[in-house]
Amino acid sequence: MLHINNLTYRIDGRLLISDASIAIPSGHKVGIVGRNGTGKTTLLKLITGELAIDDGSISWPKTQRIGHVAQEVPSGETSLIDIVLEADVERHALLKEADTATDPERISEIQLRLLDIDAHSAPARAATILAGLGFDEEAQQRYASEFSGGWRMRVALAAALFAAPDILLLDEPSNYLDLEGTLWLENFLKNYPHTVLMVSHNRELLNKSVSHILHLNKQKLTLYTGGYDQFEDTRREQQRLELKMMKKQDDARRHLEAFVDRFRAKASKAKQAQSRLKVLSKMQPIAAQIDDKVAPFIFPSSTTKLGNPIIRLDDVSVGYEENKPVLRDLNLNVDIDDRIGLLGSNGNGKSTMAKLLMGQLAPMSGFRKCSKKCSIGYFAQHQLDELNPQASPYDHIAELMEDHTEAQKRAKCAAIGFGPQKADTKAALLSGGEKARLLFALASFHGPHILILDEPTNHLDVDSCEALIHAINEYEGAVIIISHDRHLLEATVDRLWLVDQGTTVPYDGDMESYRKELLQSRGGKSKSQDKALLDDKPKVSRKEERRIAAEKRALQAPLRKEIQTVEKKMEKLSDELQSIDAQLDDVTLYEKDPDLVKEISIKRGTTQRELEELEESWLELTEQLEVH
Repeated sequence: MLHINNLTYRIDGRLLISDASIAIPSGHKVGIVGRNGTGKTTLLKLITGELAIDDGSISWPKTQRIGHVAQEVPSGETSLIDIVLEADVERHALLKEADTATDPERISEIQLRLLDIDAHSAPARAATILAGLGFDEEAQQRYASEFSGGWRMRVALAAALFAAPDILLLDEPSNYLDLEGTLWLENFLKNYPHTVLMVSHNRELLNKSVSHILHLNKQKLTLYTGGYDQFEDTRREQQRLELKMMKKQDDARRHLEAFVDRFRAKASKAKQAQSRLKVLSKMQPIAAQIDDKVAPFIFPSSTTKLGNPIIRLDDVSVGYEENKPVLRDLNLNVDIDDRIGLLGSNGNGKSTMAKLLMGQLAPMSGFRKCSKKCSIGYFAQHQLDELNPQASPYDHIAELMEDHTEAQKRAKCAAIGFGPQKADTKAALLSGGEKARLLFALASFHGPHILILDEPTNHLDVDSCEALIHAINEYEGAVIIISHDRHLLEATVDRLWLVDQGTTVPYDGDMESYRKELLQSRGGKSKSQDKALLDDKPKVSRKEERRIAAEKRALQAPLRKEIQTVEKKMEKLSDELQSIDAQLDDVTLYEKDPDLVKEISIKRGTTQRELEELEESWLELTEQLEVH
């Protein structure tokens, strides 16, 4: 169990966490949430010891290992698979010692320990994790130095997952994953057998992967049961009840004050007035838990109307080197009211597709047709580093409003979430979420016809992500989104394009069908197989599996026979009902022989009841078959 007792921490003199206590039982999977700047990442650093605690304590059993993603990304001339394998420090040390050990007793101890920790299956487990995070068999054998920083961060994550610590700490792991990697991680964490503490803004990841939510708010920690949606419902109900109690207390206070004011000077009532004064002095005010309001995102729509399609691709090939297209055979249209999500692993060409749509890349062959009046707004994470670090939000906005008054410029800053305190802050001192907010405003400032958003939620907290969803849904132009955030895609897009195998085509399924296909294809592992990789139970031989299957079939045989008998009876009764209904459909029969109609109607009721009873029996038998 992880204990946080009376934890207090200040940063630059500002109180970030104050006298906070929480106990997290072993095996709990906990998502840490809170507004940007409340101290979520700081809390993880306090747990690892990277930061020193001002007051209080953090403790866990000495026998338990704690692990997190290394800040220093892997590099050098070591293959990815070896980097991950070396993350299991004990296994690596034992194998190294086994090469030089000469004492028979020590050799025996080493081999027994290697057997205990299932060392022989380690390469397969490491390969499965790397495959799940997007590295195929060929990539796993390449050196870390051959990959970019984002891909190396995935290797660091793979190493942390492979080490399987008793307490796993993750800080926004989906920020350096694509949607496909995030879906795989969601499944992996759900089946992880130890404790997980994860800071994340990804609502779907929090709903699917964790069993509890740890809310850091107003310098305190509160643990809630369930995923993020359940946490939000619970908190909303708490706020409602607290507001109701606060109103009730205010009414009681006013009643007591009125009594005291009325009878304080009256001798016969003085004692009672004094008693009520004591009650008033002891009455602690109820502080309603009202969250700070999130400033909305505003995406102005274009005032210029265009006909459909606003972008058309005919047999287009596109790339960066002559005769080496990244994408080919593109035949797609974008209409003014489209909401399109781009699916596909990193490296498949999603960014290339976005640049083609924007007109930054010209087709190598084929035609890209786009109205000259069509304007496009673009947001991408790398733009955060391209903001002028010495310029404030006001400076950036003022550049686009040269002909406006000072008051209008300030009003615009306030409208996009930069009030008097933040409008003049240098961009270098803004948080990631604040920089993203500024970039959204700059990208959509002139009311574009199309918004192309590349990983727009990376630096936003969960509430800001919801505000972004509302803004996208209210925007009247076309939107194209590249995102690892499944909730964002499900809440905003109505069309999916799959970028894969050198082309882009419409995807007919939904996000859930895509998730299932992905889990089956990445490493060839299904959900149940992924769980088996984390299971310590011994593997069953094929011969034993066949024996168990034969026994199962023998047990099921009588049930199957009985089910077949019931199904035949149900079929017979259904035919009878159809015949009876055909008779009752004869309108003339009601005039010719009313008694016969009555007799047939009674027979129909009896037959219907018999059929319903058989259906109940069938359901019970099929449930028994599933159990066996």
